[in-house]
Amino acid sequence: MSEVKVYLTQNRRKRLEQGHPWIYKSEIAKIEGEPSDEQDCVDVLNHAGYFLAQGLYNPNSQIAVRILSYHPEEINPAWFYERVNKAWQRRKWLLPDVTSCRVIYGEADFLPGVIVDKYEDVLVVQIVFRGMDLRREWLFQALRDVFQPLGIYERSDVAVRELEGLEQRTGFVGEPFDTVVTVEENGIKLTVDVAEGQKTGYFFDQRENRASLQPLMKGWGERRGVQIKEFVPYDKKGKEIKNPFWDGAEVLDCFSHTGSFMLHACHYGAKKVTCVDISERAIEMAHHNALQNGFLHRTDFVEANVFDYLREQVKEEKSWDIVILDPPAFAKSRKTLPGAIRGYKEINLQGLKLVRPGGILVTASCSYHLSEEDFMNMISKAAVDAKKVLRLIEFRRAGKDHPILLGSPETNYLKFAIFEVFDRS
Repeated sequence: MSEVKVYLTQNRRKRLEQGHPWIYKSEIAKIEGEPSDEQDCVDVLNHAGYFLAQGLYNPNSQIAVRILSYHPEEINPAWFYERVNKAWQRRKWLLPDVTSCRVIYGEADFLPGVIVDKYEDVLVVQIVFRGMDLRREWLFQALRDVFQPLGIYERSDVAVRELEGLEQRTGFVGEPFDTVVTVEENGIKLTVDVAEGQKTGYFFDQRENRASLQPLMKGWGERRGVQIKEFVPYDKKGKEIKNPFWDGAEVLDCFSHTGSFMLHACHYGAKKVTCVDISERAIEMAHHNALQNGFLHRTDFVEANVFDYLREQVKEEKSWDIVILDPPAFAKSRKTLPGAIRGYKEINLQGLKLVRPGGILVTASCSYHLSEEDFMNMISKAAVDAKKVLRLIEFRRAGKDHPILLGSPETNYLKFAIFEVFDRS
């Protein structure tokens, strides 16, 4: 048992008992003992003194306590090894053929404020919680013991660290190594720069969602007027079609980043994919990824602001069989949510206008503050304004390496939907 006791208020919501791993300052009635950097491990008790959990205390944050365990434990290097090892064993169990994935997902893996992504034999670590930052060497040693990595790179370059009283930091943990890494996903090779890419370099949370594109990429030739005579395809003018991907979809991939959706679309048989992203570096990486997978002849790359690009294509009356919208998080906080919804609606409105009748809209949001209900309402309103009728094919969330902790809605952030699109006028 800890020397420091945190007593919770009597009339609080019972979030902790429901599985939520955070205690806010407003939920604390009193503290017995003197918490410090050396004594930040605390027992959490209800108002009557009944033990509820053990956690780490930070006086500088509105999230005053982050839960480590629901029974008293000694928090030491062995504890870190056990938590890291259990997280990795879970991935190997659920994703036996995957060699690159998210191996630690913070609170959902009972290591609060810690994100670790595995890129083959390279680990990328992000620490956003002061209690874990104080024990960083124990964490790094556990990672070395469990994974024996070629190297570890830290990407704790996020503003939320400042809310914990921490400075942002990036760089090698130990000996330097080449930060450009090639990983494999669903049979596709992707090159990722873990030092320069967004977040930790890549978005593993969409792995299964990208694979869900497979049945969508073929069956479009007949819709474009292709006729089959004695197993040979002919266009509307009666000319034989030599392109082996004649039956594949024509795809617009917006916010393409390093091209993960584009690569899957090509892998599954798309005829042509146009990638659009505002980042020159992202477009360069997407081009490289298309080249190394043999897809370059089926891809176009546009460096542009997606909002502007979509509006321009609508004015020019362009259209595609499939439009993919995978934007970054527009809503960083509740205060920014109204503006974010307007942004999401705008790209979905313009994207819907670019989908051919009977085509497909693939749309996503990684903003936790945008609820599933608000996400679907936003798309519905965009469809009304675009004079479209939508039929849902599939709704998905993050992959198995991003577990959702029941009672902690923050871990359930990704919304991913596939719609058939029909004209209403």
